[in-house]
Amino acid sequence: MLYFSFGSNMSEKRLLQRIKAEKIGVAVLNGHRLRFHKPSILDGSAKCDIQETGQPEDFVLGVLYDLEESQKSILDVIEGLGSGYDLKTVSVAIDGRQVKACTYYATSINPELKPYHWYKKHVLEGAIENRMPEDYIKSIEAVESVTDKDDERRQRELSIYQR
Repeated sequence: MLYFSFGSNMSEKRLLQRIKAEKIGVAVLNGHRLRFHKPSILDGSAKCDIQETGQPEDFVLGVLYDLEESQKSILDVIEGLGSGYDLKTVSVAIDGRQVKACTYYATSINPELKPYHWYKKHVLEGAIENRMPEDYIKSIEAVESVTDKDDERRQRELSIYQR
């Protein structure tokens, strides 16, 4: 089963800490924009969403992974399927062809929320490790983020990047 990740799970270190998956490569979802406006049910901060615009100039870059069904059910729980995220099938472009993949989208949004610095770092690390275009990386860097006051959570989240 193919999974299109556009947020923190683009970071292979983050995703593989959570489930088993095989990375296929970078894919493009047209007619959407990347937004940080999905309220987290766990910490109240903003998480990523793909906002459908229908505009041909809008696109989201993400990472396409191959998952076994058993891993997808684990990811559903981690992502909060039914509690802020729902699932849809999208058509993404990869290596000059269109493929169908499942992805999560926000069922509620709050544009006032900001992501935590550590969450934005997961998204940035994924974009950088997958060699996404510099303009795309800069657009993620430009997203305003805030400090997580829970030091233990912040340290735990960032520990995967320590060498």
